[in-house]
Amino acid sequence: MKATVYSISPYEKPYFDPDGEKGDITFHLHKEPLTEASISLAEGSDAIVVFANDLVKAGVLEKLHELGIKFIATRSMGLDHIDLEKAKELDIKVANVPHYSPHSVAEHSVALMLSLNRRLNLANQKVRQHDFELDGLVGFDMNGKTVGLLGAGEIGEVSVKILSGFGCKILIYDLKENKELIDKYQVKYTSIEDVCKKSDIISIHSPLTKETKHLIDKEKISWMKKGVMLINTARGAICNTEDLINGLKEGKLGYLGMDVYEHEKGLFFEDHRNDTIQDDLFIRLMGFKNVLITAHQAFLTREAIKENMETTIQNLKDWAAGKKAKHEQ
Repeated sequence: MKATVYSISPYEKPYFDPDGEKGDITFHLHKEPLTEASISLAEGSDAIVVFANDLVKAGVLEKLHELGIKFIATRSMGLDHIDLEKAKELDIKVANVPHYSPHSVAEHSVALMLSLNRRLNLANQKVRQHDFELDGLVGFDMNGKTVGLLGAGEIGEVSVKILSGFGCKILIYDLKENKELIDKYQVKYTSIEDVCKKSDIISIHSPLTKETKHLIDKEKISWMKKGVMLINTARGAICNTEDLINGLKEGKLGYLGMDVYEHEKGLFFEDHRNDTIQDDLFIRLMGFKNVLITAHQAFLTREAIKENMETTIQNLKDWAAGKKAKHEQ
């Protein structure tokens, strides 16, 4: 079987055998993302491997089908970048990676909290300029603060364990309660309104669905405490970006940490140092001193990458062997 791999990054290459055999699969690696213009790279392949920044929508799927593509393996947990209904209509099988180290994202979320709280970016800049005054660097104790989690699956569960170690009180908004978290960490499941009104820090760990798109909007922000810290390492579109900017301008949001961005397609995972960024909302966000943005790197640990790659390749091997891939949708 031949498989075309899109959006390959240097740290992923060791897990593939470029233009060679890995079991019964020949991989052709390409740095280019999957777009209308790069569909032709898949010619001669039976399957493609994509990433979260590849837009695998109806029109792209139809052209892939014409090329004979029968299987798509996405090396991501989320599936919102793939039109699953269209893929099913065309009888193109899709498999994802439903699990990889939840510690990677949970730990990155807490890293954003601590960096914003203790103003580590500014502190580092001041020291590099030989300015050792401490003005403007006052933070707060995490101990005793109320942290609200929107979503408490595997990543949220790890976040609970970490934040409990800081001595935080934890509120959770989720459709399903985890009795172990209640019994062991004394978390409280409550409404989203209650989470917004009572939390000093709010961290988002929900998947992106029709119900969670723009879950954080003008109304939810109006419920929040003045000066609240908001962290999003889930999906950018869970937050309405314009409402976030207004919340920052009004001082309602005291801190904003983002590893994802609503309009990150075509922006993140690429080098734009020599480009003029045309996204006015993103430029506006970067202008706030109390905003910390990382470019979708929360998953980027050795352990998570290894698990992700191995699961992706196993999905392909299963399908190549005529079996249903373990994580086929």
